[in-house]
Amino acid sequence: MKEQIRVRHYSYQTEKSYLYWNRYFIRHFKFSSAKQITPLHIEQFLTFLANSKQVSSSTQQQALCALVFAFKHVLAINTDDLKFPYAKPPSSIPQVLEDSEAKLIIERLTGKYKLLGILLYGAGLRLTEALTLRIKDIDTQNQTLFVYRGKGKKDRVCILPQMANELVEQQINHVRHTHLTDLNKGLGMASLPPSLIKKFGTSAKLLHWQYLFPSIHCVSHPVDGYICRHHIDPTTFRKALQKAVSQTPITKRVTAHTFRHSFATNLLRRGHDIRTVQELLGHNDVKTTQIYTHVAGLHQTGIVSPMDYIR
Repeated sequence: MKEQIRVRHYSYQTEKSYLYWNRYFIRHFKFSSAKQITPLHIEQFLTFLANSKQVSSSTQQQALCALVFAFKHVLAINTDDLKFPYAKPPSSIPQVLEDSEAKLIIERLTGKYKLLGILLYGAGLRLTEALTLRIKDIDTQNQTLFVYRGKGKKDRVCILPQMANELVEQQINHVRHTHLTDLNKGLGMASLPPSLIKKFGTSAKLLHWQYLFPSIHCVSHPVDGYICRHHIDPTTFRKALQKAVSQTPITKRVTAHTFRHSFATNLLRRGHDIRTVQELLGHNDVKTTQIYTHVAGLHQTGIVSPMDYIR
């Protein structure tokens, strides 16, 4: 599985997910040999997930993709005749924050988490995109962020909020100090995508390759094996965010992605072109961005409730 995933340059997160579901599948049926496995087992397994585990449609879809990958590229078994009717995901309107609500939450975040909150709301980044920013990806003179290998392995240019400049400089100074300490210990390698370390070699020790939000500890690279400093775990920000939200009177459900939804909606409310918002968000199809027009236009369509005519 690992060989087939890596030769196709799938992300490490996808690799972990695919291996998890295939381990789960094998243990569920207690297979002792690959010869026992048939496409019918996929249908039985997905039915088990839906009925016994009551997983969501997206989880079901993820498991299906992982199993089909293994059948096609590892076991060489045809799965074209699968007849499993997996659930259709619900169409939902995203929860958004007003400017004042976003400000209230961000003010209660501290240190690097405050900067993360500003980037999520001020630039519309996904949490993973913000965490994987490197020093070289930030241009404070032109107020620009460069996102590389985002969702769908796409690159794009985003805006850097001016109010983030001071915090960005403070964070870069922190990274510089941490990096010098690593170099003095004989470390200092940046965590790079698989095989790139062969291309860049010792230049991976340069400051501009370091993550803007480095982890506290150095670890072994999961694929190439060298000692490096990765970025902080997403759960650390999620915990800090929930703590900040609990200190406000806001009753909405707030996640890291809520900031991205709010970024898009508030830009559209201010009259910015939907195509521009689409590019900033990195959406392939404008239809994905159009969902924010429904949120932004709820109270701007000119329709007045019948109750408001009653005097």
